[in-house]
Amino acid sequence: MSINETPRSERLHIGLFGRRNAGKSSLINALTGQETALVSDIPGTTTDPVYKAMELHGFGPVVFIDTPGLDDEGKLGDMRVTRAMETLDKTDVAVYVFDGAPENEARHIDEIKTRRIPVIAVIGKCDLIPDPGRIADDIRALYGVEAIRVSAESGEGIDELKNAIIHSAPERFWELSVTGSLAKPGDTILLVMPQDREAPKGRLILPQAQTIRELLDKNCVVTACTPEGMDAALSALASPPRLIITDSQAFRTVFEKKPAESLLTSFSVLFAAYKGDIRALIRGAEALDHLSASSRVLIAEACAHAPAEEDIGRVRIPALLRKKAGDSLRVDFVRGRDFPEDLTGYDLIIHCGACMFTRRQMMGRISEAERQGVPICNYGIALACLNGILKYVALPDEG
Repeated sequence: MSINETPRSERLHIGLFGRRNAGKSSLINALTGQETALVSDIPGTTTDPVYKAMELHGFGPVVFIDTPGLDDEGKLGDMRVTRAMETLDKTDVAVYVFDGAPENEARHIDEIKTRRIPVIAVIGKCDLIPDPGRIADDIRALYGVEAIRVSAESGEGIDELKNAIIHSAPERFWELSVTGSLAKPGDTILLVMPQDREAPKGRLILPQAQTIRELLDKNCVVTACTPEGMDAALSALASPPRLIITDSQAFRTVFEKKPAESLLTSFSVLFAAYKGDIRALIRGAEALDHLSASSRVLIAEACAHAPAEEDIGRVRIPALLRKKAGDSLRVDFVRGRDFPEDLTGYDLIIHCGACMFTRRQMMGRISEAERQGVPICNYGIALACLNGILKYVALPDEG
């Protein structure tokens, strides 16, 4: 990914769902203006979800997801359907493509609505399907929505569908902010950023790059340094910065050096609100005080990076947990899409900042943990608690 591109996790995710040969792949090609998805008359051509990032005029960066047919059959077909439905975890707007018999889609429509995902009904191949008006009437009667008639071949309804997608986008996509009210135009912000030896030369990690871009968009004055250069950076400023943002692993060091009038937070704390429910994560951190040597903790990472020698999730947090609760405390790890269905065996879940996840994905994990009665917090909040400084950390507005 180019550093000039909007990360996929920050784009509106639009999932296309429906039966095999309903016209999903043709439609996604018409929407993107490219041959993004393979089109064939053979049912089941799309075997795995296909992702296409683009700019949607009038809105901004989006990702279209072309999914396998939900009527696929056999053992392999069932796996494809499962893969298709798994994309709901990251889908912000669902476009459901009908080609007849709308009553057969009730189970899948109900699943989408249960997740509170906006549904746009589309009659695909409207120039080829007999009596699309009757299908539209049935969709209205069954699901209470007006269907858009589209033709990937002629272009009919494509602009109407794009407008419907824009108007269905969750409000947060118009108002998302990493720093919230912590940073205002003209504020001086100091970023204290440890640089891992394992990170590629010339690169910043995603939360750092994203935060810097937002601060520049807010017309803040941004100064950056490593923890070793913090004293020199503070000396170079005419007055103390309004806000200092650092990495979770440098919390204690930066806290001890920061001017009394400067606010302090971390990238991970900022992303706790940006990607999830920060109040729920703070509540979850209370479980840290109740851990014992017999406790079991799950540490979840959104990305599948190779752990560094001093990795926060794999090394530093487990060491702090065992120092607090006892050496025999058990810590399990999961990465990427892996996340146990049954969480009840854990006393606490500690999640990474989720910079590679969409907000919907992270909120889904928080909701599932709360549903099963398992406390959940994230790296930044956990480290602030374990270092005894959470009460001194500035919290952003809730996302």
